[in-house]
Amino acid sequence: MRLTVKDVLKYKILNSAKIVTGKEYAEKRHIQWISAIEMPVENFVRKNEAVLTTGIGCGDDSEAFKVFVQDVIDSDASALMVALGRYIFDIPTEVIELAEKNNFIIIVIPWEIRFSSIIESVMKEINDIEYKEREKSEKVQQELLKLILKNTDLKEISKFVEKHIGYPIAITDRSGTLQKKSIHTQAFIKEWKKYVLQGILPSRTESTLLKGDPMFQKFQMVKIGNRFVFQIPVLQVADNPQGYIFVLVPDSESIESFLTLFRVNVLEHAATTIALWLSRRNAIEETKMRLRSDFVHELSKGEFLSLDQADSRAKLLGYNLKLPYVCIVGYPENMKILFQKRKQDYDSYEHWLESMIQYIEEEIYYAAQSLKKDMLMTYQGEQLVIFLETPGVKENENATNFLDLVERRLGNLLPEVIISWGIGNAFEGILGFGESFRHASTALSIGRRKKGSGQRMMYEQTRVDRVLLNMAGNNEMKEIIMSTIEPLVQYDEQRHMDLIGTFIAYNQFHGNVSQTARSLNLHRQSLLYRLRKIESLTGLSLIDPDDLFLLDLSIKIWKIGEHAVMAGQN
Repeated sequence: MRLTVKDVLKYKILNSAKIVTGKEYAEKRHIQWISAIEMPVENFVRKNEAVLTTGIGCGDDSEAFKVFVQDVIDSDASALMVALGRYIFDIPTEVIELAEKNNFIIIVIPWEIRFSSIIESVMKEINDIEYKEREKSEKVQQELLKLILKNTDLKEISKFVEKHIGYPIAITDRSGTLQKKSIHTQAFIKEWKKYVLQGILPSRTESTLLKGDPMFQKFQMVKIGNRFVFQIPVLQVADNPQGYIFVLVPDSESIESFLTLFRVNVLEHAATTIALWLSRRNAIEETKMRLRSDFVHELSKGEFLSLDQADSRAKLLGYNLKLPYVCIVGYPENMKILFQKRKQDYDSYEHWLESMIQYIEEEIYYAAQSLKKDMLMTYQGEQLVIFLETPGVKENENATNFLDLVERRLGNLLPEVIISWGIGNAFEGILGFGESFRHASTALSIGRRKKGSGQRMMYEQTRVDRVLLNMAGNNEMKEIIMSTIEPLVQYDEQRHMDLIGTFIAYNQFHGNVSQTARSLNLHRQSLLYRLRKIESLTGLSLIDPDDLFLLDLSIKIWKIGEHAVMAGQN
């Protein structure tokens, strides 16, 4: 229920009042406040406020009165009541035209009517309406508290709130992730994720489209597509949002008709109730996630010596360690770069990263469920560590199919995210967790060095690279390699001629000068000059098979280590 301009005009005290403009809007314009104001208006008039004035200071100056009326209109006031007979004797034509142009209500009243009598009557009715609305909302608050005490599911709380406000709502955590997704359709969830990842939801700007009304400062209107949603923060003790309520209002609904006092009170009570629910749920979920994450981390480090030791904890966490698994390690490559593009929408990198990893983990879980495979996962040290059930210890095709599905889903949801993957060997037994993790980490490291970011590497494909890395760890081998390749490295750094790349191409084409020159877009003479320079710097002959083998081996070991094993330590 709301007090409208038409209701106020029915007061006995205003029998002699006359509507000059906007009569057709009297039933639609509601009044939340009333005050007497004279020039200047500045910011003293609130939205939906009825303004009383004598026009003092305007006198015969119709232009000054017009400016005054324009300021009142700009303040989103409900109506202007002008007392005629002392300073203003009639409403100027240009002021009437201004009011009609803006669909604004101007009412004239006799000088004899006291403003205090009008204010008293209006405030009495406003207070009566607010009392009744508050009484209704307090009953809702009591019901909400009962729901919390009964450990009611969030789905039931949502239904209760929707029933009282008349519109559907969505409840999210602080990153915008929907809670209780079973309430919503898959199409809605997909669309919602898109707006969250674009940084549109939740809105983190401090401005609000309702700033003219002090009652609704917590409310924000957020545009998504061709519609608006209302966002209400679910606060915790430090006044930091731990979640949000979004009210999905149809396009046909105006702000004025939606934001009744009753709905505002119900939503505030709902925010308090949901804050309690989220606090309790978060404490439980964070404990579960930490226990699961720590358990998977301990498995990957090989800290369990027997199956019995690990199995008791695994059963409590819902894991089956007796199945064959394969370890997959993923490294998101470009998270900080992506954050720089959107950092204005987030409080911190850590907050944004938490949200992104959560979405990546959701897609990984979904892929495992789609393939009907058990899975253990943790995110530690900037890496996703996954243990995926596999059909047998000799089958790694399962991991490839799994990553195909993960990347396909992430390509639709997070197309800009680049993840490199390392795949270990399939295994059985408790000791296999640690070994497969080490193999997957080695494959990831070699794959990133050899193939670049965003690629996959299986451990079984790294045999040659592992041999080279082991050779690189030998001190005598380091000396041989560095004495061979260091002159080329220094020359390339000084002259930017890329002699190392030239040799790799020359060796790839089995010493064919014409093919090598074409692949490098070089003249034959330029290529021959480079080859002679390689021979003079290294003291090796490119037609001697032993020298050729030594130079090729040295370059391969140097490249696989990316200077870290030898040149960085030299």
